[in-house]
Amino acid sequence: MEPIFLQPVFQERIWGGEKLNTQFGYEIPSKLTGEAWVISAHPNGQSKVENGRLAGKTLKEVWENEGELFNKSKNQEEDYPLLVKILDAAENLSVQVHPDDQYAREVEGVPYGKTECWYVISAEEDSELIIGHHAKSHQELKDMVDSGHWDKLLRRVKVQAGDFVYVPSGTIHAIGKGIVILETQQSSDITYRVYDYDRTDSEGNKRELHLEQSIQVTTVPHEDYAVSSSEKVYGELLEKKLVEEYYFKVYHWQLNGEAALQLENDFLQVSVLEGEAVLTINGTDYHIKKGKHFILPNGIKEYSLKGKAEFIVSHV
Repeated sequence: MEPIFLQPVFQERIWGGEKLNTQFGYEIPSKLTGEAWVISAHPNGQSKVENGRLAGKTLKEVWENEGELFNKSKNQEEDYPLLVKILDAAENLSVQVHPDDQYAREVEGVPYGKTECWYVISAEEDSELIIGHHAKSHQELKDMVDSGHWDKLLRRVKVQAGDFVYVPSGTIHAIGKGIVILETQQSSDITYRVYDYDRTDSEGNKRELHLEQSIQVTTVPHEDYAVSSSEKVYGELLEKKLVEEYYFKVYHWQLNGEAALQLENDFLQVSVLEGEAVLTINGTDYHIKKGKHFILPNGIKEYSLKGKAEFIVSHV
């Protein structure tokens, strides 16, 4: 049994930049590269396996044909549940909101809505996120959107590297200029734009807004979600639990030496944010470093890490 290393899929965006190259060394398609989908089986950007007998296959193909690697039951028809991205916001992202599962299934005909969470990898001074709003009713929300009272409506929060934010479906939000984040989310690509700063693309066209859907799916009034973290130590690895919710659990690992670990879940997603280490499974060493992303599949009982590195890991 071996880890499944995955190749990122890059997405160009009107707000994208070059930090996926300068910070992670990726060969990006342009100076407007906004997203690297680093663990993805979504049809709009599928990661491919880099190593072993599955090399060249998409994660979607592996999920569908190698279900035992995820402890997936034979009659389970759902899509791969999670999607991990790194986003480079060289400019402000649009103010947006995502639907829950029920709305996504009934209106969009797809299996998943979009609850997500963000780990801030880097942030320029005074960088801000938009999280939530000040409207007390859907009618007040509609009135403020229609009148363009954005400063009055939107809640802004300053962030710095190492901050973590949980963003349930129904939350109005936006990533601000100068922020690089790792996003763990449901495997969904449904975005309803509320506001896009009246900017235009290279052809002078404004991007589509989805005001009716946005108002329908937004949670009113806004609810702040208190995320309680806890810590465990495994040898010389410090694990900090960032969130434990219905769709996913996400952890931050700081490795400063050696750690012996056990795979206690059906499978584990791992992203290396900094440093380098040696992953050892059944006597085989795998050298991992910043910018690598992989899945530890079902069937791996024990593994070890040695080195100095920082990770974000997640599972369903």
